Amino acid sequence: MSDQLLAVFSEGLEVPADSLNNETSPENNESWDSLAAMNLVSLIEETFDVRLSTREIMKMRTIGIVREILQGKGIDV
Repeated sequence: MSDQLLAVFSEGLEVPADSLNNETSPENNESWDSLAAMNLVSLIEETFDVRLSTREIMKMRTIGIVREILQGKGIDV
């Protein structure tokens, strides 16, 4: 199964997609630092054609939370 959100995080964090899951966070993935976080926001906005508010960006502490935010915007991920 292809997971577009994991593919975006894989690109942004420069790690294999199969090493990521909904629980992946800055606390358990050393590649997810502040610079990567800014890059991820850009990649997510471009890939899914959305705008993320500052509040939404601040809540993005795991891939699962990002998935929930996108689903709340009507994006099937």
